[in-house]
Amino acid sequence: MPKPTKGPRLGGGPAHERLILANMAQSLFEHQSIRTTEARAKRLRPLAERLITKAKRGDLHARRQVHAVLSRKDIVHELFAEIAPAMAERQGGYTRITKVAPRKGDNAPMAVIELVMEPVSPKQATVKEAEAAAKRAVKEEAAAEATDAAVEEPAAEVVAEEQAQAGDEAETTDAVEETDANEGADEAEASK
Repeated sequence: MPKPTKGPRLGGGPAHERLILANMAQSLFEHQSIRTTEARAKRLRPLAERLITKAKRGDLHARRQVHAVLSRKDIVHELFAEIAPAMAERQGGYTRITKVAPRKGDNAPMAVIELVMEPVSPKQATVKEAEAAAKRAVKEEAAAEATDAAVEEPAAEVVAEEQAQAGDEAETTDAVEETDANEGADEAEASK
């Protein structure tokens, strides 16, 4: 069960609040921008973004879920046919809330909530990709240095062992040559 939001509701009860938010979402998708109180705009944003995410999926189940919230078929069609393809490159942040002057009658804080229809700029995408590539390169360098350090320590031990073995082999070869020379000398003396 979803957790209810804290604080006073927008309407008299939960059902009335759902209807208010659904009507505001329909108006937002129909007009691309609406002027309302800050509290209502902040409560509308998660609902609108969730509906746009479902519309981006584009399958029948998502269409039925959106239609359960929005009652007008023409708005649902517009959401799936026009708004969702325009938001295809965007990873989130489909709406923008801008504060405006307070309402004249009761001085309530007002805001404009609108759909962000501008395409994602390639410069921002390039900058984000470059930052990610730089982070990956730093991580790879650190990993390579750690690997090189781990390889160098055993390599030094291996070189020392090889040198020791080479020294042992040289001593063994010298001893064998001396033994052969001694045996040759002994044979020469014996044959005399």
